Amino acid sequence: MGNDIVLSVEKQIEVRFSEVDMMNVVWHGSYALYLEDAREAFGARYGLSYHRYIEENIFAPIVRMSIDYRHPLRYGMKPVVKITYCPTEAAKIIFDYEISDPDDGTVFVTARTVQVFMDRDYRLFWESPDFYMDWKKSVGLI
Repeated sequence: MGNDIVLSVEKQIEVRFSEVDMMNVVWHGSYALYLEDAREAFGARYGLSYHRYIEENIFAPIVRMSIDYRHPLRYGMKPVVKITYCPTEAAKIIFDYEISDPDDGTVFVTARTVQVFMDRDYRLFWESPDFYMDWKKSVGLI
């Protein structure tokens, strides 16, 4: 695989009042939404969007999500979420994330998600679907 190719996108977010708790820090559940925003930005940039999954009659559910909280985010902050695709030969999509301050580089959160492929009858793909292999070729991963 073309391990020297890095597919990455950065997306700036703004912490909204509805995302913080009574301590004025981002509620832990809000981070999953920030990761989702990053996946959508990645899909838009590299052609691996949710629309594509729908067109291919494929589900790509998250089966693992890990989030490491390093520093709190507060209401009004405008951090950047960086998403990086992690190549694998398995029938999975793996992304690493970093949420940081664009000015001083403070890392607030690191995270990872793992998605698998299922057909519309909820059967797991043990091998990568054709459209995903075609996508990997189109971006130079294979």
